[in-house]
Amino acid sequence: MNRKEIVQQTKLAFDYLQKLYFETSYLIKEIEGLLAEEEERFVIGRPGGYAFTNRSSSGLETNNVSLWPLRMLSVFLVPEDLTKTAGGVTVTNFVNGLKIIYLRIVLDEKNIDEPYINIGVIFNIVEKSGKRLNKFEHLITHIVYRDNKIFAGDNSINYKDSLIEFKGEFIRVNLFDVNSSDEIIKLVTDPVLIMFRNTK
Repeated sequence: MNRKEIVQQTKLAFDYLQKLYFETSYLIKEIEGLLAEEEERFVIGRPGGYAFTNRSSSGLETNNVSLWPLRMLSVFLVPEDLTKTAGGVTVTNFVNGLKIIYLRIVLDEKNIDEPYINIGVIFNIVEKSGKRLNKFEHLITHIVYRDNKIFAGDNSINYKDSLIEFKGEFIRVNLFDVNSSDEIIKLVTDPVLIMFRNTK
């Protein structure tokens, strides 16, 4: 490949990634909007403002370079009456019966054929830090850093460590199977609402 082709391919690669990230952002906002219209009036959790959570690194060590591009991002949604918003962040305290909708979008990882959406319910949440962590938002990064362990098995989760314990039920949908609002409702929001409402 000559220099001109390398320059062109580099530009095309970044253009494609930018488009993929834009489309992923729109998808998250559409899911958020649809769930906000439900009787629970779900709101997106804001640990540090209106943002997603991911594991990223700017380290130059060889094993960190693979973390430079966003490969997985996540958000959580919680019924409006279980959280408070103050200064652009949410406060979702650990209360009896707390359950949340957790959305992961996996754009790339080892051993997958194509990007996918993982959405489900996290419930039976037990905070075990001795009150050092007083809201669910404090645990989002903790969950993301253990993503490979938590989501390594099937779609049922029974996770515990020194800080938190929870259960979860998830569905998986191939990202490129979701191409319209109707498909988002049919494949993503309707199934997760049924799951949320039936989870004790």
